[in-house]
Amino acid sequence: MFSFINKLFGTPKQLLQEKDPMKKFLVVGLGNIGSKYAETRHNIGFKVLDFLAQQEDFTFEDAKLGAAATFKHKGKSIICLKPSTYMNLSGKAVKYWMDKEGIPLDNVLIITDDINLPFGTIRLKTKGSDGGHNGLKDIQNVLQTIQYNRFRFGVGADFGKGKQVDYVLGEWNEEEMKTMPERLKIATELVRSFVFAGVKNTMNLFNGK
Repeated sequence: MFSFINKLFGTPKQLLQEKDPMKKFLVVGLGNIGSKYAETRHNIGFKVLDFLAQQEDFTFEDAKLGAAATFKHKGKSIICLKPSTYMNLSGKAVKYWMDKEGIPLDNVLIITDDINLPFGTIRLKTKGSDGGHNGLKDIQNVLQTIQYNRFRFGVGADFGKGKQVDYVLGEWNEEEMKTMPERLKIATELVRSFVFAGVKNTMNLFNGK
């Protein structure tokens, strides 16, 4: 789908051929690399992008600071990124790909888990605090702003005191897995809407679904 990036010599070639920055988008799913994290709640960002890849028939390839893929939707060009930096250094990958591809902050969407929302609840926001989420905290620190688009996928908070880390790094339960396909379908519809219809229209259409 795109040429392998030369990570050893020179400046890496841009993945997107689109020249108009307003038609270029970066969708970043947060998570941790490695098979042991694949089905954990903290990796919902990766899971949403993997589901999108199945629908749009694209394949992720190893690139600098993550696995990346591109696809087009209604005249817009999109890079999907699963950072390989681990959650706590997500900002480094986001900033690198924004700069390399010339993608404006308004056209960046971060997909993240959120313990403050019931499982499967989706919420799109244009700004806000990190809420104690280490991935969002690093993005905020690197970009030096809290004003960036984030798609929060609720994972619930069914854990006792001091058990938050175990919970978010734990795997989905049987009931969650049963409803996951339907929630992932809505999540990928939100991503397409963000790209085509804009953040405000998408918030009106999807928040609370």
